[in-house]
Amino acid sequence: MTEIEITAELVRELLQEQHPDLAGLTIREVPGGWGNQMWRLGDELAVRMQRMDPTGELQFKERRWLPVLAPRLPLPVPAPVRYGAPSERFAKHWTVMTWVPGEPLDHGVISRGVHAADTLAGFLRALHVAAPTEAPIATDRGAHPRNCTAGFENFFQAVAPADIAAEVRAVWDDAVAAPAWEGPPLWVHGDLYPANVVVADGTLAGIVDFGDLFAGDPAWDLAAAWVLLPTGAASRFFDTYAQADEATIRRARGLAAMKSLFLMLMGQNGDRGLPGGKPHWGPAGRAALDRVVRDQITRGGASPV
Repeated sequence: MTEIEITAELVRELLQEQHPDLAGLTIREVPGGWGNQMWRLGDELAVRMQRMDPTGELQFKERRWLPVLAPRLPLPVPAPVRYGAPSERFAKHWTVMTWVPGEPLDHGVISRGVHAADTLAGFLRALHVAAPTEAPIATDRGAHPRNCTAGFENFFQAVAPADIAAEVRAVWDDAVAAPAWEGPPLWVHGDLYPANVVVADGTLAGIVDFGDLFAGDPAWDLAAAWVLLPTGAASRFFDTYAQADEATIRRARGLAAMKSLFLMLMGQNGDRGLPGGKPHWGPAGRAALDRVVRDQITRGGASPV
């Protein structure tokens, strides 16, 4: 993959070519992004530019399904309003979307843990419904933890802290041993990392980046109870969500361990100055991993929906 340099001037030129009525709005770069780069467009819009992603498939997915899902979701999510086609100036795809106000969690903080737990649980209850047969199926995520062992091992060997390595390994082994999801494939966001969650006033205010949306096991989203929420909030989250049986929680906890290790690895890469590294993700990953090994949550009797 080759990174394309995207500037405010390029964004404005593309708007002048394809959506001239928007070209006069203020354009400001939004820090962060990897596969896609965001540019704020005026006060209410943003331009999502395909950058490192080798195809436009993730943007196509958002264009197709966000208008279907957004009306029934209780938190703001970006809605596509205009499409940008590849051109001589920029040979990749771009989308004009509504702007979700707030600050990404990887640059913010949740101080109202109970409110955030209830808000995230309500959002996922609304999202986690049976998906239609034409819904996308995950290719690089969404599998049972037992099928993700190679990825976990890579992260574990690279960054697992010695003081809790045994506990992390036990969490993962328990997830691998947990029964598989037996319900229908549910809508799953698939990428609930701190950078994809917007916060305001100390709590969750929006969810962004639905490029990894798929139909499958909700445990991939439920891992957010540890990855996103502050210490002690996971139990409240599962009480409010109320749709996860013990096996699903076990899978989710293992996936949270893997996601936390990934955050730590990205932090380590950032500290080393490697491309794509995020130095500030390291501490967030370690804090999430501590929550994973300390937070024992069990449920019984809940049935897959």
